[in-house]
Amino acid sequence: MAIKRNFDIKPKPDKDIEKIKETEKPFSKINFWMMGGCVILIILGYLFMSGGGGTDGEFNPDIFSTRRIVVGPLLSFLGFLLMAFAIIYNPGKKGGGILSFKKEKQTTETTPTQNAD
Repeated sequence: MAIKRNFDIKPKPDKDIEKIKETEKPFSKINFWMMGGCVILIILGYLFMSGGGGTDGEFNPDIFSTRRIVVGPLLSFLGFLLMAFAIIYNPGKKGGGILSFKKEKQTTETTPTQNAD
Protein backbone atom coordinates (compact mmCIF):
# COMPACT_ATOMS: atom_id res chain seq x y z
CA MET A 1 0.00 0.00 0.00
CA ALA A 2 1.70 3.20 -1.21
CA ILE A 3 0.97 6.60 0.16
CA LYS A 4 1.10 9.49 -2.25
CA ARG A 5 2.59 12.67 -0.91
CA ASN A 6 2.46 15.92 -2.76
CA PHE A 7 5.60 17.77 -1.74
CA ASP A 8 6.88 20.64 -3.76
CA ILE A 9 10.68 20.39 -3.72
CA LYS A 10 11.33 23.55 -5.70
CA PRO A 11 11.70 26.64 -3.50
CA LYS A 12 9.10 29.29 -4.09
CA PRO A 13 10.32 32.83 -4.67
CA ASP A 14 9.70 35.00 -1.65
CA LYS A 15 8.29 38.23 -2.93
CA ASP A 16 7.49 39.54 0.54
CA ILE A 17 11.04 39.23 1.86
CA GLU A 18 13.31 42.17 1.17
CA LYS A 19 17.05 41.79 1.02
CA ILE A 20 18.93 43.79 3.63
CA LYS A 21 21.59 46.04 2.20
CA GLU A 22 25.15 45.55 3.41
CA THR A 23 25.22 49.01 4.96
CA GLU A 24 22.04 48.35 6.96
CA LYS A 25 23.33 45.22 8.70
CA PRO A 26 24.30 45.73 12.33
CA PHE A 27 27.59 43.80 12.01
CA SER A 28 29.93 43.32 9.09
CA LYS A 29 32.44 40.61 8.40
CA ILE A 30 35.14 42.72 10.04
CA ASN A 31 33.12 42.88 13.26
CA PHE A 32 32.85 39.10 13.40
CA TRP A 33 36.58 38.65 12.78
CA MET A 34 37.36 41.15 15.51
CA MET A 35 34.96 39.45 17.95
CA GLY A 36 36.49 36.06 17.14
CA GLY A 37 39.96 37.41 17.85
CA CYS A 38 38.73 38.80 21.16
CA VAL A 39 37.27 35.44 22.16
CA ILE A 40 40.61 33.79 21.38
CA LEU A 41 42.38 36.45 23.47
CA ILE A 42 40.02 35.84 26.41
CA ILE A 43 40.48 32.07 26.22
CA LEU A 44 44.25 32.51 26.01
CA GLY A 45 44.17 34.69 29.12
CA TYR A 46 42.22 32.06 31.05
CA LEU A 47 44.62 29.35 29.91
CA PHE A 48 47.55 31.44 31.19
CA MET A 49 45.82 31.77 34.57
CA SER A 50 45.16 28.04 34.84
CA GLY A 51 47.56 25.50 36.24
CA GLY A 52 48.09 23.13 39.09
CA GLY A 53 47.75 24.31 42.64
CA GLY A 54 49.48 23.14 45.76
CA THR A 55 48.79 19.83 47.43
CA ASP A 56 47.66 19.42 51.03
CA GLY A 57 51.08 19.12 52.59
CA GLU A 58 53.18 20.97 50.06
CA PHE A 59 53.39 24.63 48.98
CA ASN A 60 53.73 25.39 45.28
CA PRO A 61 55.29 28.84 44.64
CA ASP A 62 54.19 28.68 40.97
CA ILE A 63 50.77 30.04 41.96
CA PHE A 64 52.40 33.46 42.33
CA SER A 65 54.13 33.45 38.94
CA THR A 66 53.94 36.53 36.72
CA ARG A 67 52.22 34.52 34.03
CA ARG A 68 49.31 33.70 36.34
CA ILE A 69 48.79 36.94 38.20
CA VAL A 70 49.75 39.54 35.56
CA VAL A 71 49.82 38.22 31.99
CA GLY A 72 46.69 36.03 32.13
CA PRO A 73 44.37 38.63 33.67
CA LEU A 74 45.78 41.34 31.41
CA LEU A 75 45.06 39.29 28.28
CA SER A 76 41.53 38.50 29.46
CA PHE A 77 40.83 42.12 30.35
CA LEU A 78 42.10 43.32 26.97
CA GLY A 79 39.95 40.69 25.28
CA PHE A 80 36.82 41.94 27.03
CA LEU A 81 37.73 45.57 26.42
CA LEU A 82 38.41 45.01 22.72
CA MET A 83 35.18 42.99 22.45
CA ALA A 84 33.24 46.15 23.28
CA PHE A 85 35.24 48.00 20.61
CA ALA A 86 34.53 45.20 18.09
CA ILE A 87 30.79 45.48 18.74
CA ILE A 88 30.71 49.27 18.50
CA TYR A 89 33.00 49.54 15.45
CA ASN A 90 31.03 50.47 12.32
CA PRO A 91 33.10 50.40 9.11
CA GLY A 92 30.11 50.56 6.75
CA LYS A 93 29.15 54.16 7.37
CA LYS A 94 30.71 57.06 5.55
CA GLY A 95 33.74 58.12 7.52
CA GLY A 96 33.84 54.73 9.31
CA GLY A 97 35.12 54.34 12.81
CA ILE A 98 33.44 54.10 16.15
CA LEU A 99 29.88 55.32 16.48
CA SER A 100 29.82 57.15 13.20
CA PHE A 101 26.55 59.03 13.46
CA LYS A 102 25.23 61.37 10.83
CA LYS A 103 26.21 64.89 11.59
CA GLU A 104 23.31 67.20 11.02
CA LYS A 105 24.04 70.54 9.51
CA GLN A 106 23.20 73.30 11.89
CA THR A 107 21.54 76.24 10.27
CA THR A 108 21.79 79.55 11.96
CA GLU A 109 19.03 82.00 11.40
CA THR A 110 20.16 85.56 11.15
CA THR A 111 17.92 88.09 12.77
CA PRO A 112 18.31 91.78 12.26
CA THR A 113 19.88 93.51 15.23
CA GLN A 114 17.71 95.98 17.05
CA ASN A 115 19.09 99.28 18.15
CA ALA A 116 18.19 100.17 21.72
CA ASP A 117 18.18 103.97 21.28
